[in-house]
Amino acid sequence: MTVEWLTRALEESRARGFLGPNSLEPHLAHAEGFAITWNALRPAPPEHFLDLGSGGGLPGLVLLEKWDNFGVLLDSMQKRVALLREVLSWPGAPENGRAVLGRAEEVARESAYDERFDLVTSRAFGPPSVTAECAVRFLKVGGLLIVSEPPESDSSKRWESPALKALGMASLGFFRFETGYQVLEKMAKTPKTYPRTNGTPRKTPLF
Repeated sequence: MTVEWLTRALEESRARGFLGPNSLEPHLAHAEGFAITWNALRPAPPEHFLDLGSGGGLPGLVLLEKWDNFGVLLDSMQKRVALLREVLSWPGAPENGRAVLGRAEEVARESAYDERFDLVTSRAFGPPSVTAECAVRFLKVGGLLIVSEPPESDSSKRWESPALKALGMASLGFFRFETGYQVLEKMAKTPKTYPRTNGTPRKTPLF
């Protein structure tokens, strides 16, 4: 993928310190892995996806360009969201992308985002318990959470917990396309108690 606006956007993100200083190619391959993982499980692209803790725009910007669907890039840091809004306004950028400022625990309860998405992606949002709890309300029943896993991690142990069932989620397993990706499916509507209030998922993890 060598789209001019996307390359420029990622270079700007790197220049502002939101991506590492190295080559963009590994970042692009990593982001493409989310799409490959989705395609391994579902025959058509998601109609709506949300990138949780989008940061410098990965994988959200890459997926927007690839799928040209409705995508939300969510982050709690104003400077990062300002950058994402800026690059999404550039000529050639996909028209269906939206950068949203806010905490996942709060935004997930807004009617525009509550159980609206087929896919939630997470590149480096937090530990498994935090990621699952903050992502689950965004997903429709039947939607997928795809999380990139740290190198050499034992994914089976990281995501083995009865607490996933309490969230209404189940693991579909671990996939590797150079990088490893853990996939969870939302099996039932989210209980009203989740996600808990701001900061609680990190301070008191479910597992």
